[in-house]
Amino acid sequence: MEFSHPIAIVDDDPAVADSLKLLLETTGCQVSVFHNGDQFLENNVADMTGCVLLDVRMPGKDGLTVLKEAREKNPKLHFVMMSGHGDIPMAVKALKLGAEDFIEKPFQAQQILDTMEKACEKLEARSKDGQFKSDSELLLSKLTPREREITQKLAEGKPNKIVAFELGISIRTVETHRGRIMSKLGIRSLADLVKIYLSGSADN
Repeated sequence: MEFSHPIAIVDDDPAVADSLKLLLETTGCQVSVFHNGDQFLENNVADMTGCVLLDVRMPGKDGLTVLKEAREKNPKLHFVMMSGHGDIPMAVKALKLGAEDFIEKPFQAQQILDTMEKACEKLEARSKDGQFKSDSELLLSKLTPREREITQKLAEGKPNKIVAFELGISIRTVETHRGRIMSKLGIRSLADLVKIYLSGSADN
């Protein structure tokens, strides 16, 4: 089992933090430890990547406060909350604040590994989605304004004759533009055109 994303541990219990660090380092990932929430937030959170194992109950700023402030700085971080007995209501609140998962102490080593494997899989999927969006935006930028207009109408499911009618051009002209659009985007099917348009035109 190997993890490709860095992991940060935020826990005020040195024994727990150190054991987690040793365990996760066996997977080959980069692990950093912070012994309280303030120390973590003082780090350059906005530029961090990967996953954060965050304890709920800590002196100073508790896990919920740290989670809220950290996500405001970097919403791309993947947070997994660690909660002791009786902390489940707080963990549920954490999920509502944007945490992806929570595990209850005391936990087994395999449980941690399984949880982090799932976290890394989500991060990988998110990364691929982001790359596809960037690639789609780049491809769409190669289209002329008219081609972009036709692409939008085709992506909306409109047939060539409807596109031609709405734009006041001939069906033959639409077909010609469609061929150029497919060539510029490097695709062969309308389904691929729709995927690229929806991804590259999304505001989020």
